[in-house]
Amino acid sequence: MKKDDNLICNNKRAYHDYFIYDTFEAGLELYGTEIKSIRSHGASFNDAYCEIKNNEAFIKGLHIAKYEMGNIFNHDPDRRKRLLLHKVEIVRLATKKTQDGYTIIPLKLYYKEGLVKLEIAVCKGKKLYDKREDLKKNEQMKDIRKY
Repeated sequence: MKKDDNLICNNKRAYHDYFIYDTFEAGLELYGTEIKSIRSHGASFNDAYCEIKNNEAFIKGLHIAKYEMGNIFNHDPDRRKRLLLHKVEIVRLATKKTQDGYTIIPLKLYYKEGLVKLEIAVCKGKKLYDKREDLKKNEQMKDIRKY
């Protein structure tokens, strides 16, 4: 991704709460009112995660606000959305997820060549002491840059 203009929303908590091991770029299967709502900055992923069922990848918890100018055919804001990935990538994600402690979470939602893309990552949760170590390292790096 080259510009921040293309970024729709970012999952800052993911970098704080998880060790990120592998990232993938996925498309989203969206309805018309969902894409219109995203274009008006109506998306967020608090507590969103990915699951794999029947060799298909889905994202749950991606909240896309209702389109204000929609009609009775407006979408459900919290429906589970299918991720568009290659079969090899889905198999790789499924094998990683079966390992102990790994999960798949979204990192970024952005535009790429006019399409909405989602960056997902295979992650493992951090313990409290890991988070403290990261905060100490960040503070030390700030001090080094200062002088």
